[in-house]
Amino acid sequence: MNIHRLCLFLNNQQRAAVSAPRTNFLVLAGAGSGKTRVLVHRIAWLIEVEKCSPQSILAVTFTTKAAEEIRERLEELIGLLQNSMWIGTFHSLSHRFLCSHHIMANLPKDFQIIDTEDQMRLLRRLIQSMNLDLKQWTPRQGLWYINTNKEKGLRPNHIHRVSYPIEKTWLRIYRAYQDTCDRLGLVDFSELLLRVYELWRSHPAILDYYHRIFNTILVDEFQDTNNMQYDWMRSISGKSSHVMIVGDDDQSIYGWRGAKISNMQSFLKDFPLATVIRLERNYRSTSNILEAANILISNNNGRLGKKLWTNLACGELITTYCARDAFDEACFVADGIQVWVQNGGLLSECAVLYRNNAQSLEIEKVLSQRGIVYQVYGGMRFFQRQEIKDAIAYLRLIANRNDDLSFERIINTPTRGIGIRTLEVIRQLSREYDLPFWEASKKLLKDKALASRLASTSLQSFMELVDSLEEVTHTMPLYAQIERMLKDSGLWLMYLHKNGENGQRRIENLKELINTTRQYDSHHALYDKHEVPLRAFLAQSMLEAGGGSVHKSQDSVRLMTMHSSKGLEFAQVFIIGMEEGIFPGQISLNDAGGLEEERRLAYVGITRAMVKLTLTYAINRRLYGQECLHEPSRFIGEIPSKYIKNVHYSARATTNIPYHYKGTNTVSMVSNNDVRIIQRVQHEIFGLGTVMDTIGCGKKRRIQVNFDDYGVKWLLASYAKLKLS
Repeated sequence: MNIHRLCLFLNNQQRAAVSAPRTNFLVLAGAGSGKTRVLVHRIAWLIEVEKCSPQSILAVTFTTKAAEEIRERLEELIGLLQNSMWIGTFHSLSHRFLCSHHIMANLPKDFQIIDTEDQMRLLRRLIQSMNLDLKQWTPRQGLWYINTNKEKGLRPNHIHRVSYPIEKTWLRIYRAYQDTCDRLGLVDFSELLLRVYELWRSHPAILDYYHRIFNTILVDEFQDTNNMQYDWMRSISGKSSHVMIVGDDDQSIYGWRGAKISNMQSFLKDFPLATVIRLERNYRSTSNILEAANILISNNNGRLGKKLWTNLACGELITTYCARDAFDEACFVADGIQVWVQNGGLLSECAVLYRNNAQSLEIEKVLSQRGIVYQVYGGMRFFQRQEIKDAIAYLRLIANRNDDLSFERIINTPTRGIGIRTLEVIRQLSREYDLPFWEASKKLLKDKALASRLASTSLQSFMELVDSLEEVTHTMPLYAQIERMLKDSGLWLMYLHKNGENGQRRIENLKELINTTRQYDSHHALYDKHEVPLRAFLAQSMLEAGGGSVHKSQDSVRLMTMHSSKGLEFAQVFIIGMEEGIFPGQISLNDAGGLEEERRLAYVGITRAMVKLTLTYAINRRLYGQECLHEPSRFIGEIPSKYIKNVHYSARATTNIPYHYKGTNTVSMVSNNDVRIIQRVQHEIFGLGTVMDTIGCGKKRRIQVNFDDYGVKWLLASYAKLKLS
């Protein structure tokens, strides 16, 4: 079909971007505004109308999937041959450049790319060979140090001012790592970009060659670029090149991994004649959802500025649900999903979003109990995660010494000097005498059959650890058993020493494991007073973990972090855990930049919803082993009440009486002059507030009030002297 005719199906803003003069410009593409469509049509326009050679166009994407989608759409649109133009990710294109100039880049022809796991294994071996303690000098922290410096363009010989002994050691590890990679012809992902950047700087003739070839450069998801990717883009852009970048500063959510939102502003400074074209018409969400998202994100400073709009109807109000606790929150979400299906909707049209993976546990358990099929997107089920499986393996071995799978998993986790050779001896003896690994180990120790004294001592200590854990914990509550096991086994310390977000995430998951066992009796008890709680919990955890993978085509609810949801859309979206200290996170509360990124993340989550959006928070939530009373997230408060329908847990089962946030009109629920839940009251010191809960009766009655200016407080009713408002 003729490209001019195709452009008739674009809106005015899209058409302006597709048919723009060949200059430098930024397409500020809002959520759901059809940016991929614009990218594809722009390339087709350049080829069909501007008569550009396909080989003269360089299109850079952030994912292989995005690159493949652009290729497929171009094939359908203008019949473009698959290999006739340069479309790919920063890394795949860099690999292509290096293959063409491997000699100039000081690489062997058969150089190999190594992934993160390969890097970790190499670092582990190097750190051990340097006689350094792997607990202090972890491969993961080394990986972060090396990749961070490479993204800044820094080789070991570029780092001169090293003031601290710790950094001197990391620099020594970096140097040993790079020397080994160079000797073996290994290239990691960060090295791909840095090596190409260095190639262009040291060989201007090569760079000039590509400047002459590529007269048009397009870069997608520009808000996610880091320092090296920006420098890479600037280098490949010659004086006669025309650069089009596409992005949305309001969806910049990867600052924690090096993305620089400032790169979009830098582009406008470094390319002074560049213009901005805004794609603001949204084809995804209802008007109420978009208006809420617009007002929320307007609280951020330094934005390039845009306002999403749609021709779609206003749609339903956004539901906010105040839950009693995490279990009640999960039940409310499950209720909403079941109502959706009863009304003819699909499970796959529903998504549950959360800030951290640890928040998925309660939702997973409730969905499992109700037989609602779900799929954890971009992650594993809670009980399949490494740190949880390690903890469960200890618990299983404590409960059953004949559990060979658990024995084998944790015998050297954390590292305690029991190597592969020792484990193979245990396996061999087990086969020879038909004994469980535990009994085979006891026999080896009794017969003093291990050649290594260290291995013998370590094995003895491990078995004594398991025995002692059973002895000291068997009378403890379930959560206390797990807390003691994590401490004594060294698992907690091991994951605590893993730096970065990954280590923090694993610790949060372990805390959530403790949390769920605290609630096990009240919400999920599967055992009676005659059954051992630990064994019952382990049985349930294995059932939940063994649900099997869900095929992508199967109709299932999607569970994911808000980071994983970027680029996706769902008819019905639940965002759970919208509480101060969770979302936004505690660390971000005192950091303006971090808080703005959290707000952008909320904006991304909200704009995933097409038809129905629900935001939930819990008054009581057990976190990190403690019962916490939470304020609703400020992000809820930043959405005007006219876009919101509030629901409170006390009203859900009976009538749809709304729960009102600070600043809204209240509904009186007075009965015999007695204080009731969701009633507005006034205290002579704390001022106006809303009753959240009551406990006890008579003189011992306590009232929980969420005060407008002082937060949540528990008061003794006989002394509070509350007045009805």
